[in-house]
Amino acid sequence: MLELPESYTIAGQLDEIVKGKQIEQVVAGASPHKFAFFNGEPEACRGQLLGMKVDRATSYGGYVEIEFGDKRLLLGDGVNIRYLEAKEKKPKKHQLLLTFEDESALVFSVAMYGAIWAYTEGENDNYYHQVAREKPSPLSGEFNWEWFEGIVAAAKKNTSAKALLATEQRIPGLGNGCLQDILFNARVNPRTKLEYLTEEELSRLFDSVKATLHQMTVKGGRDTEKDIFGMKGGYKSILSKNTYKAPCPVCGGAIVKEAYLGGSVYYCPNCQPNKNC
Repeated sequence: MLELPESYTIAGQLDEIVKGKQIEQVVAGASPHKFAFFNGEPEACRGQLLGMKVDRATSYGGYVEIEFGDKRLLLGDGVNIRYLEAKEKKPKKHQLLLTFEDESALVFSVAMYGAIWAYTEGENDNYYHQVAREKPSPLSGEFNWEWFEGIVAAAKKNTSAKALLATEQRIPGLGNGCLQDILFNARVNPRTKLEYLTEEELSRLFDSVKATLHQMTVKGGRDTEKDIFGMKGGYKSILSKNTYKAPCPVCGGAIVKEAYLGGSVYYCPNCQPNKNC
């Protein structure tokens, strides 16, 4: 799923590879998908994008946005983005296919769920996208200790560490995937409530948000996700669905997997004790 490191990486790749290319063909909704969401009928993408030239691509939180003059194509969490050279075979199933004048193409597909918006600038009122554009990125200097203190102060004392970081768009682009290593590096349990975290632990949490997301981003995303060429990211996840059966890399203890707040959490009970008890 797209989170901040992947959206940043993919936007950078798109900005380098497809900038200046003009769209000659748009195929939308060719493979109906119950959980592929468009802002209107899929075919409307054709009227928005056909003949347009790519100006640039950028990222906001977990969103990738491609600009074509005053037109925008916005890709949300769950949308897989692949770039194909002219001679590469195009897949039969996809939710959106853009073919450029040089016969290269971008293919957008949804596995579980995902959203694709094609619109004129200023006409998208999606709340989550607006919040992602307005709030500072954890990769920026604006996301400093004072900003993080404000996030903590605004949250209820019974808010858990996971809820603080990965819900209510407090930090756009930080989701359940990136969360695992951030909490592990900070030695904070996902269930521990704010009222039980010391100033030192909150400081570690802030430092881990900054440092862990930076590492994930500079290495081209996590190894659990892929870029526009279908390549896995260079950041090797410490805790994920692929690694949790291995012993803790710090103490050698067993990693716990639990369902919590709408997704799985992974943690080491020794290194990340639950302080609620």
